[in-house]
Amino acid sequence: MSSRFDALREEAFEANMAIPRFGLAILTWGNASAFDPAAGVMAIKPSGLEYDRLSPSDMVIVDMDATVAEGSLRPSSDTKTHLELYRSFAGIRGVCHTHSTYATAWAQARRSIPCLGTTHADQSAIAIPCTAMIGPEAVELDYEKGTGELIVAAFASIDPLQTPMALVAGHGPFTWGGGAMAAVRNAAALEELARMAYLCLELEPAAAPLPDHVVRKHWERKHGPDAYYGQARTR
Repeated sequence: MSSRFDALREEAFEANMAIPRFGLAILTWGNASAFDPAAGVMAIKPSGLEYDRLSPSDMVIVDMDATVAEGSLRPSSDTKTHLELYRSFAGIRGVCHTHSTYATAWAQARRSIPCLGTTHADQSAIAIPCTAMIGPEAVELDYEKGTGELIVAAFASIDPLQTPMALVAGHGPFTWGGGAMAAVRNAAALEELARMAYLCLELEPAAAPLPDHVVRKHWERKHGPDAYYGQARTR
């Protein structure tokens, strides 16, 4: 049976299928969602289903109160974290969470990822932040919502549209973007940044952050008002 949310379900499905394709999760260790702000709903992966069992119709439609609006399956256990990011970060339309190896290792070490090279600077002009460790009260009250609140708190002085990625201490990476697939692509980029930083510090434990003038050049040439990376866009 068709639904007015079919396109949103399809977007979420394609993003979730990209998670294992990009090598970001095994088994059921990841999820992505697509957000429709006008309707006030998101489509998200159902909890605990392996990727090769999924279809677009399996995506669960959830409103901003975490109530299932359409779907017969239980939504991802990370649903309230996704919703907290949509409520707090204006302009995002997709969220992705994985347990990709290197990004998760940094999260487990409770360390932000420093900007050591130009590949990082192309994605973010600052270190990728790691949140504080969640406290026992937040775990008891509402663990998933509390996880989202930790991410939001870590971005109190950071533009989430310019650094669309974070590490949750002891847990793993969350990323976001202008759509569900953009969020997954940011997760793939984050995993590579985490791997490169790890290897760099293995080779040179005293490696210094990239100088600011080089960081700004790489960030601005890709994202600034006079960016010249890529091809001209027509409107």
